[in-house]
This record gives sequence, structure tokens and C-alpha cells, in this order.
Amino acid sequence: MGVMLSAAGSYKWFKETFAPDLTYDELNRAAAEVPAGSGGLVFLPYLTGERTPHPDPLARGAFVGLTVRHRLGHMARAVMEGVAFGLRDSVELMAAEMELGEVRVSGGGASSDLWLWIISDVIGLPVRVVGTAESAAHGAAMLAAVGAGAFTSVAEACEAAVELGEFTEPGRDVAIYTDVYRVYRDLYPALSDSFHRLSGLDS
Repeated sequence: MGVMLSAAGSYKWFKETFAPDLTYDELNRAAAEVPAGSGGLVFLPYLTGERTPHPDPLARGAFVGLTVRHRLGHMARAVMEGVAFGLRDSVELMAAEMELGEVRVSGGGASSDLWLWIISDVIGLPVRVVGTAESAAHGAAMLAAVGAGAFTSVAEACEAAVELGEFTEPGRDVAIYTDVYRVYRDLYPALSDSFHRLSGLDS
């Protein structure tokens, strides 16, 4: 299992902090106008620490590569991409142990077609939306139903209660994101000592 502490929450924070007068659709359109890789801007989504693959409560968020030519759309897309890179960290760990055919997503971020395209290109696998926004609660309810005898197995419960949307297939930006992911992956080790030192000033 992989856990991110600030996935869609990173985008919510960004919108509320930097674009409170825009709707999510408007912010998504600004991000969609920016090419993959956000013009060399990378976002680390460690706004509340991190769990996977860096079990570090003192990890911090960061924009790396910021220049005067970057605008709101670049930063918004970089946040989306940074979250996707964080998801890839977990997918890489799972792929080392099992064969993966598709990735299923849920929650607020799953309502953005752009974000689904980014995630699929970043992880290089088809992405499929699960038909409930509250998948953790939905899963707990299915397990309870199995325990109560309403279903004979978890597989039967899933067959009856899980709705799946269409596939989003990896597209033309897979190679670009593979290159940017290599940079992303190097940033936490390079910055972790600074994160820890800065945490002592966070008061």
C-alpha cells in the first residue's frame, strides 16, 4: 500500500492560496494550456509531510525550477504533475512485487480529465475512475457487508458494488514525464536535510 498525505489536498491548497477567485474548471483550463513538464517547474507535494516512499513527517512542499516566465497555469500544472509523480512512487514499489494492468482512482481529483491524462502518462498505465468519490468508506462498507454475511467474499462484494468508468490510456507525454520524474525522484534526497532544518524554524 502507498499513502500520500497531500494529494488532491495540494491542489486545493494551491487554488485557495493563489487563485481563490477562480473555479476549479478555470484553473484546470489554465493548467491545460501549459505543455507537459510545466516549463521545467517541479512541485514536491509534501505539504503535510509524507508517508510513501519517504516516511518523513518533516518533509516540506516545494516548487523547484521557478523562473520569471512561469505563470499561474505553470504552477497549477506542476502541482498536478507533482501529485502524479508521488503516485508513481507508490506504483513503482507495487510494480516491483506484482504485475499491474491498470490503476484505479477516486476522490476529487478524479473529476478532472486533465489530471487523469497526466496520471496515466506519468505512471505509463491505463487509469480508470471508480464510481464513488468516497472509496475508502465504500470499501469499509463492503468489508462490513462481507463480515455480516451479505456477500460470501470480498470479490463478490466488489463485483456487485464497484462501478468503473472509462479508461484513460497513456498518451504522447510518457517520455517527457519519464525524464521529469527522474528529476522529481532526486529532489527529496537532495532537500531532506534542509527540510529538517527548516522545520525547526516553523513556529
